Amino acid sequence: MSWEWILFATLAAVAIASAALAISLKNSLACAMSLGVSFVAMSGLFALLHAPFVAVIQILVYAGAILVLVVFVIMLLNLPAGDPRLERVTKLRAVLAAAVVVPLAPIAIFAIPAAAGAAGRDAAGSATPLPDGFGGVGAVAKSLFTTWVYPFEIVSLLLLVAMVAAVVLAKRKI
Repeated sequence: MSWEWILFATLAAVAIASAALAISLKNSLACAMSLGVSFVAMSGLFALLHAPFVAVIQILVYAGAILVLVVFVIMLLNLPAGDPRLERVTKLRAVLAAAVVVPLAPIAIFAIPAAAGAAGRDAAGSATPLPDGFGGVGAVAKSLFTTWVYPFEIVSLLLLVAMVAAVVLAKRKI
C-alpha cells in the first residue's frame, strides 16, 4: 500500500465524516466549520490528483469566500438556539446523513480509487502520463473559455440574479 493510497483514504474519510457532520449537527456555526473542513479535505484530494490550480481555487473560493458568506448569513439570521422546529429538522438531517453516508462511504474510499487506478493504466499495466499543463491555470482557462464558455456565462448570470435577490430579501423596511 503506497503513501498516496493512505493519504487518499484519510482525506476521503475526513471529507465524508465532516460533510456528514455539516448536515447533522444542531449548531449552525459548527455545521459551517465542519463544511470548511470538508472543503480543505477536498482540496487535498485535488492535490493528490495532480491538479494544483483546482486545489488552490478550492481553498480560495470555497473554504475562503463561500464559507465566509455562509457564516455571515448565519450571523445575520441570528436563529434562536432552543427553537423546536430546528431540533426536528436536525434529527431528520441526521437520519438522512446516516442513510446516505453509511452505504456510500466504502464505495468512495475503496471502489472509486481502484477503478480510477485501473482506468489510468495502459494495456501493459503502466501508468499513463498526464498531459503537459494538466490542472494548471492555462489548461483550465483554455477549457473554461472555449469549450465551457456558455455554461460559464449562464452560471455567472444566475449568481448575479441570486445576489440581487439576496440583497432585496435581506433589505429591511424602516
